[in-house]
Amino acid sequence: MANSLSIEFVRFALAQGVLKFGEFKVKSGRMSPYFFNAGLFNSGASIDRLARFYAQALVDAGLPFDMLFGPAYKGIALATATSMALAAHPARSAADVPFAFNRKETKDHGEGGMLVGAPLHGRVVIIDDVITAGTSVRESVRIIRQAGAQPAAVLIALDRMERAGADAALSAHSAVQDVEQTYGIPVISIATLSDIMAVLADDPSLAAHRDAVAAYRQRYGI
Repeated sequence: MANSLSIEFVRFALAQGVLKFGEFKVKSGRMSPYFFNAGLFNSGASIDRLARFYAQALVDAGLPFDMLFGPAYKGIALATATSMALAAHPARSAADVPFAFNRKETKDHGEGGMLVGAPLHGRVVIIDDVITAGTSVRESVRIIRQAGAQPAAVLIALDRMERAGADAALSAHSAVQDVEQTYGIPVISIATLSDIMAVLADDPSLAAHRDAVAAYRQRYGI
């Protein structure tokens, strides 16, 4: 069931042009009736508000954690901003939240290495925008475990609730479910496709897109 935070986030994404309806060819090659591009949260005000959504979703999950990890590249800004939002969150008593992120290429001068930020330790939340093939999560889990820390959860903006594969051989689970089962860690999302559909059902100005999104979910969703 949709909650107020999720619905507020979907409406925020719409207002920012991050969530759009129409016909979009997505990475899988499918034609999707909606598209979510978190890279369009690209101003100070929008990132500030986005980070507060991430922080609230993590607080609401009630999950114990020690720090954040943002996989390059989108995760870098998300981890940075969310750590700031968590430090200012009233429920956390101004607790400071360390964060780290990786480089795509190993630095061979200065301090060197692939990691920037606080040393990875304890229970680490991986923060990203969406999960598609799970490649970013897999690499993040490897980095965290190699450092002797423990991946505690993945925190994302949107769960598309979508199965992978060719139409005649769709996967049994969504990308999010596969991550949860493969690594034994929860995936926390600010919003899901169900929340998008709830907004579509409630907003007459978006009525033209309801059937297309419902049909897409019927075909590919969980």
